[in-house]
Amino acid sequence: MDYQILKNIVDEQLLRFEEIYEEDWSHKTSPENWSKKEILGHLCDSAMVNLRRFVITQYKENENIVYDQDFWVKAQNYQNTPTLDIIALWKLLNYQIVRIVENMQDEALQKTCDMTKTEPQIFTLEFIINDYISHLQHHLKAI
Repeated sequence: MDYQILKNIVDEQLLRFEEIYEEDWSHKTSPENWSKKEILGHLCDSAMVNLRRFVITQYKENENIVYDQDFWVKAQNYQNTPTLDIIALWKLLNYQIVRIVENMQDEALQKTCDMTKTEPQIFTLEFIINDYISHLQHHLKAI
């Protein structure tokens, strides 16, 4: 599998982020909706959780690794964090994911992890990695 696509996505988005005005990063369409800063913060949280999945699953299968996205975004206070800090965190987390995945042995891709909050649902690392990239692309469209 070619995971260089993730590095390419990050590099392209970093250039695009430079064109977004600060007030656009902070704007919320309603109190319930996330701003662009909070969306990018959510992607940082997703990267943190998935970093754990990508490493732990290689040596401990079926570990239950979940997170509550709304709680994480609120607890991290991304809305009041400097945008450049969030961008830097997002960049470094994703570059680290690229390194982990590139270093992963092919047989590790079939190891499994439980990502659910209730009844166990087991997914392979290969699925989780591909799902991570799809999730990332989905949210980047909203920024």
